[in-house]
Amino acid sequence: MSVRVLIADDQELVRTGFRMILEAEPDIEVVGEATNGLEAVALARELAPDVLLMDIRMPELDGISATREVLADGAGAAPPRVLMLTTFDLDEYVYDALRSGASGFLLKDLPAAQLVAGVRTVGAGDALLAPAITRRLIEEFVSTAPESLPPGLDDLTPRELEVFRLVARGLSNAEIAQELIIAETTVKTHVARLLMKLGVRDRVQAVVLAYEAGLVHR
Repeated sequence: MSVRVLIADDQELVRTGFRMILEAEPDIEVVGEATNGLEAVALARELAPDVLLMDIRMPELDGISATREVLADGAGAAPPRVLMLTTFDLDEYVYDALRSGASGFLLKDLPAAQLVAGVRTVGAGDALLAPAITRRLIEEFVSTAPESLPPGLDDLTPRELEVFRLVARGLSNAEIAQELIIAETTVKTHVARLLMKLGVRDRVQAVVLAYEAGLVHR
């Protein structure tokens, strides 16, 4: 099955470039383009893409507000997974995007192979958390003072809490398995269970939750 992608960016050159890169892949289909946030919301509802490539800064409705609307839409099929696009690696708006429910972010000047890999990763239900820049950004914009413990935290087993802390540090499943000396399949099971107990969609949301709760410090 192909990954169906909607591209939302106010720059025609960017949209065209992304479309050419993605449509060259046999397992990716670009189903539409939006020139602003309002169009992105409307087309997301109409076309039901798997992945929505969303620029942060757009006219009519910015990418963050558009993301909230798209993900809050409970009607019909499951909402697309949103992959935010930015030109700055420490753009303060990126954290707001992650907090609003985006599954990760990419820099606009990234190599074509990374764009393709990112779309496939998010399309498969994972989140783009691996780059160290994501961890730096979250550390930069989340207060180190704990607000309140997230619901479901008390339901985590000691092992799940341990895995949760490692996820929050940005470690991959393979790295967590090596750290804890357990099988990678076991890590996947722990991650799936802790995400369910915490009521979050993916690893990015789990990281935001961990920093906000003060479980991870700089």
